[in-house]
Amino acid sequence: MQPMALHSLSELERASLQEIALYKLQEKLLVGDLSLAKVRPKGTKSIRQKLESFSKEKKDSSPQTFGIPLHQVIANDRAYRQLQEAVRKSRRLCLEVEATVTRFRAQRQKSSPVGRSCGLVPCGVFPEEPLPPVFPDSSSRSQRRGAMSVDSITDLSDNASKLLEALQLSHPHELDPRRSLGKKMLSLNPISWQVPRIVDRCCKHIETHGLQTVGIFRVGSSKRRVQQLREEFDQGLDVFLDEQQSVHDVAALLKEFLRDMPDPLIPRELYSPFLSTASMEGPAQLGTLQLLLFLLPPCHSDTLHRLLSFLSQVAQHAQSSRGPDGQEIPGNKMTASNLATVFGPNILQKEKPGEKDAVAMDFEDSAAIILVLQRLIEHHETLFMVSPEMQLDILRRLFQTDPDVIDYLLRRKFSTMLSTLSEDSAEDHAPAPPPALTHTLERSSVSSDLYNRVSFLNLDIEI
Repeated sequence: MQPMALHSLSELERASLQEIALYKLQEKLLVGDLSLAKVRPKGTKSIRQKLESFSKEKKDSSPQTFGIPLHQVIANDRAYRQLQEAVRKSRRLCLEVEATVTRFRAQRQKSSPVGRSCGLVPCGVFPEEPLPPVFPDSSSRSQRRGAMSVDSITDLSDNASKLLEALQLSHPHELDPRRSLGKKMLSLNPISWQVPRIVDRCCKHIETHGLQTVGIFRVGSSKRRVQQLREEFDQGLDVFLDEQQSVHDVAALLKEFLRDMPDPLIPRELYSPFLSTASMEGPAQLGTLQLLLFLLPPCHSDTLHRLLSFLSQVAQHAQSSRGPDGQEIPGNKMTASNLATVFGPNILQKEKPGEKDAVAMDFEDSAAIILVLQRLIEHHETLFMVSPEMQLDILRRLFQTDPDVIDYLLRRKFSTMLSTLSEDSAEDHAPAPPPALTHTLERSSVSSDLYNRVSFLNLDIEI
């Protein structure tokens, strides 16, 4: 096995990874009787309910982006995209019908006798060639990442709150129907990437137009323009950020979104465990931070990963450099430490904003927050990867709880490994294995060599 990106794991694997990480952290005495339900979104609605409430015209317009839980922001974004897709599909169908009618009239006029023209088709006069059938364009549907079902909300346990707002369902043939009795199943497919539209667009705008802007995130912005952008996002509009938008306004908008979240990206229940890593050093610190990140709900984990990746790019342009012609390119002066100072209080919060102890932050805590977030920025690529050893722990865990899915997961991992090897061999100009050999390998190696020899799946730990 090779290291695997966290968001590439299936929903079932991520749920198992959360349980393993929690057990390991409790073994280290870093967390007490922490329940996974506490760090998960609460009170989530199904996508079907979101679509219905979004499509109804209401006099009281509730915010769509600011000041609401992250999973609701993502659900609002998805509902808006689905409505837009439905409108675009309807328009495409109308245009296709109109084009078909136009071609039919043109062919009828060409084949009709001279001097006979009327609104009705004359008896016995038909187009010489049959009209080609017109089918709806399905390219947009096939290109979408992670096809979504409105009924794909799943529970981690019977009495726990929902794992996240919207998950991808696996295909019926991938799961044993017997497992569907009694409780909803977790998907065997990766969970769709869950990053709010506002976060992704703000990051892309600054990555395109503001990496060399001196003092980004520290220079003041126009309150009026930021408020206008905020209201447009809150109304659910499709806000387009281009080069005409001030980089400082977009930076302030991103900070406001993170600041106004009722639940921070790192849940408050994990505030103390994260801060405890500030006193650690080297591999022990990074290993503990990684386990804590594995506890995050997928929507929080994906959004934090996108934000840390963006902040890492900003930090890489902190120092001045020389261009290809020798000209000096000024740096933005925002090192990882400076960025951690700006974003730390918004990502790691001990109390809710407005509470009596929220402002009085201990200086010791403030220094620890900056140090922890700096480590997250500097090592985000490694921290969001799942090692082969951890993947084996997941398989051992699933062999105890869901043995019927092991074969499918091993086949998928082996297929991914084959595709990676094929890409590497293509880069080295080596001939790819013939399809027949690949098919033989897939059948013999996976079934007999990996699945039948499951002695490595004997779990040595109790969870």
